[in-house]
Amino acid sequence: MPTSDEFYTDAQRALQGRHDSVKLADVVVQAIVRDEIEEPHIPFIESRDFFFLSTVSAGGEPTVSYKGGAPGLVKVLDGRTIVFPNYDGNGMFKSMGNISEAPKVGLLFIDMETPNRIRVQGNATLSDNDPEIENYPGANMMVRVDVTACFLNCARYIHKHERVSQSPYVPDAKGAQPYPSWKRIDMVQDALPGKDAGRAEAEGGTITFDGYVEKLMQGKS
Repeated sequence: MPTSDEFYTDAQRALQGRHDSVKLADVVVQAIVRDEIEEPHIPFIESRDFFFLSTVSAGGEPTVSYKGGAPGLVKVLDGRTIVFPNYDGNGMFKSMGNISEAPKVGLLFIDMETPNRIRVQGNATLSDNDPEIENYPGANMMVRVDVTACFLNCARYIHKHERVSQSPYVPDAKGAQPYPSWKRIDMVQDALPGKDAGRAEAEGGTITFDGYVEKLMQGKS
């Protein structure tokens, strides 16, 4: 279990002092913060089909990404190690690029139906040949996180939402997934990776950027 001085920064301590919450913050650390994922939290984390991933570049520029997949998207190998896949995206590799140069990450696992949430912090590494990648068809790399902190969060501000259906873009057992509309935009055709070159015609032809935006507004991707 981390101590309060290990867990909080000087700036956080200063704000706690200004708002008379130093003692409360100390109690919270003692009550809920652990340096590993405890057994009761494992089923919750492994049952999620999405989470939010926070990373930062070497220059300090942050980003937060939504990561979705099938239930079991994240696997807890042991109390101090988790893994998750990276799937085909828009080619920016913002999160993965950040991890490659600045490994500290934060993960937010949230259930908007119950509601409930768990936060995990740690140091991440990327791998193209992690032994777990065979369990995630369609993954282009795996992320392995050495956990440094895990804790529950109060759920009182989580708005309740009902899960309707799984995204059809989650790779199937063979790693296949529908071709996304954005790869059909006319202006990106010459910039697509080789594996996607010329495929737009077979998928219904190219579309304009405005046409793509219209699809998004209709809930199509």
